[in-house]
Amino acid sequence: MRPKRFPVLKSVLLPVSMRRIFILSLCLLLATGLLAQKRKKKKEDVEPIPQTLPVTPDPPEAIATEPGRLSFQVSPLSAKGLLSQQVHDALKALTRLNRGVPIVKLRAFVAGSGDLRRVKEIVAEDFTEKKQALPAVSTIQVGALTLSGAQVVIEAVSSEKKIVNPSGVAFLTGAETANAAEAIAQLQNSLNGASINAADVLRVTCFMTSLADVQTTRTAVAETYPSAAANFVQMQRLGLEQQVFCEAVARLGAVPSQPLVLGTGVVLVNAPKLVMTSTQLVFRDQDSDFRLAYQRLSKTLAAQGATLKDAFWTGTYVLTRPNAAKLENIQWEFMDRAHPPAHLGLQIEGLPSTDATAAIEVMALGH
Repeated sequence: MRPKRFPVLKSVLLPVSMRRIFILSLCLLLATGLLAQKRKKKKEDVEPIPQTLPVTPDPPEAIATEPGRLSFQVSPLSAKGLLSQQVHDALKALTRLNRGVPIVKLRAFVAGSGDLRRVKEIVAEDFTEKKQALPAVSTIQVGALTLSGAQVVIEAVSSEKKIVNPSGVAFLTGAETANAAEAIAQLQNSLNGASINAADVLRVTCFMTSLADVQTTRTAVAETYPSAAANFVQMQRLGLEQQVFCEAVARLGAVPSQPLVLGTGVVLVNAPKLVMTSTQLVFRDQDSDFRLAYQRLSKTLAAQGATLKDAFWTGTYVLTRPNAAKLENIQWEFMDRAHPPAHLGLQIEGLPSTDATAAIEVMALGH
């Protein structure tokens, strides 16, 4: 019996050359995949380069400008948001008020528990973002503002493109008075003595120990000085006695006899250049600490071509009266006693540093 034969299955086989091409292609694909996987793994192992943001510059300690170009603005009060938002809003409002011309000096009065150091930081951020030159900045903590919930009001000094004060400007500082009516009357006497019209007053700032009659004061200032930007602040939360200090800036109607004329409570300036500083803080309360602050101010002014002997206006902000007395005594080691500058001295609530006991700012003629 013959053995049973199984059917032979015929398979369709590729030619040898095509099989070789197929195998070679397969190998290439595998090699490419392995190489890509290796490159991907190597790329993932590389640590990414950290991105560093550019450092925001600090506002200058002093800035030089021309008296003939100066204009003055006060930001409107707002109770919206916290301190940071209110500072941003105040800066925007000031830009609208001065029609976008450069701001050379800011003086911020802060009420409440917000961090005063944020004011300079926000100014630097906003001006740098807009690619504008930074102004000098002074920051002072006061007891209260005239709107509930408002935490900051900012005064601006701007430099106009055209001459707006052809004869120069006057800076007036009032002495301590018992009430706002006396303070305004004192200002008016100084203006009359310098032959300055009330309509030429550009800014009025009144510092008060109480805001109880601030509305009456506001009305009186608006009626007496209709062209002036006005600002009213309470110096401390708890004033021990009734005090009012009012200061003003005015446009001169006639060219003074000299580039700088110093009088009692009034300074007439028609020089080509003046220098405004930010506040120089005094840390601790030893005499050497106050001298150090004046020495630093001297270096700041020197960089702008001025000295403390050239100062025609000083503003001092102290936490205690003994410190005010020290400042008044030590300043004559650096300033010209024969030609004393106009002076605004206030006892205030606080300063940007918890270690600070006082702050000084000056205006001086530049050379």
